[in-house]
Amino acid sequence: MKRRALVMALLLSAASTTLAIAQSDLKQPSSSDRYVPRLGDIMSAAQRQHQKLWLAATAQNWELATYELGQLESSLAEAAMMYSGIPVSNVTTLKDPLQSVSDAIAAKDGRKFAKAYASLTEGCNSCHTSMGRSFIAIRVPTGPQPFGNQLFPPQRKP
Repeated sequence: MKRRALVMALLLSAASTTLAIAQSDLKQPSSSDRYVPRLGDIMSAAQRQHQKLWLAATAQNWELATYELGQLESSLAEAAMMYSGIPVSNVTTLKDPLQSVSDAIAAKDGRKFAKAYASLTEGCNSCHTSMGRSFIAIRVPTGPQPFGNQLFPPQRKP
């Protein structure tokens, strides 16, 4: 039994040494080698966070709502930071609705949340319109089904 333990220890030691050497030989990525998610991927995450935020608040799971709001804010900031074609003003115009949503969550006030969330959703659609993407229209979710917060029929041009 001792011999078996000794062999296992030697094998683990050899494996970890080999792994350490292999990792040290890996090229450290430069800033140009970094993975940059596609804008569509970031915005798909934001859409999912938007819906989960609504579902959490309507279930009065304020802790989850707080978390999802933070995730949504991070996704929006990431999109603006990584994609220079998104005017900063589009993201900063969401500052007030995001703050109103945060305040409603802190107060655990469903009515204030619904009003603030509608304003946030309107702000998202305004951004889409200003970017020539009015065909991407979100709404207050109609339920928990996937994409329950998106309108699929063509939207009228403003």
